[in-house]
Amino acid sequence: MWTIGGRAHTLDELRTVAALGYPFAEISLSDPGKVESLLGDFRRIRREWGIEYLAHYPNEDDPNDPSILRSLFLPRMEKLLALSGRLGIRKGTFHFWMDRRWIAPGTAEKKSRLLSKMVALAEEHGVTLCIENLSERHDSFLPLFEAIPDLRMTLDIGHGELLSRENTSYGFIEHCFDRIAHIHVHDNRGGTSVRDDLHLPLGQGIVDYRRILGLLKEKSYRSTITMEVKPGDMPATLARILEEQGTP
Repeated sequence: MWTIGGRAHTLDELRTVAALGYPFAEISLSDPGKVESLLGDFRRIRREWGIEYLAHYPNEDDPNDPSILRSLFLPRMEKLLALSGRLGIRKGTFHFWMDRRWIAPGTAEKKSRLLSKMVALAEEHGVTLCIENLSERHDSFLPLFEAIPDLRMTLDIGHGELLSRENTSYGFIEHCFDRIAHIHVHDNRGGTSVRDDLHLPLGQGIVDYRRILGLLKEKSYRSTITMEVKPGDMPATLARILEEQGTP
């Protein structure tokens, strides 16, 4: 069975997701100071609604500059992982661009070492760290998985439709299935830029989510799925996911 929750960028969205009755919300944890100031709110909402949290961590400061990542992004992540532990978060998604078609080999190797440190820090706080696909294909992630045994992946099926003739989800499912620990679902109409990352409800774009979810079902995927759509679009998206899962 899949455990299906919703994305919440703000406290208001979190309250809406909680009120819809979903078992978890994937919350934005970007600035450590702001997150610490909101710990009380997060805890109150969790007590009131019985909802659990997954984390969505910040974007990189500069994906092509390992020195900036080491001096700014890594310390920020260390603080956010500690705060995640205080909130009882056990799984978190982060962007860490590793597309080897465009990143210089030396930069990729330095980023891989930084990634290994982040995974170790996450383990100290009981968090499973999941790298999310952006423009990458499976062959960009395979060296990371080989080098970092405890690294896991968030498969974003919407991102897989961008900058690719075929949705890259198929390659990830075929070659990296054992590392997929979380799924993001949303739709779009394809494209080549961040403006095309529309986060539409399933069925309003061209993503063949039926085939992709069907493959995950065939592979016996048994973990979490976040609906990365607006809260108002979540009920319809949930219905489409459950239809593919075979849940009445």
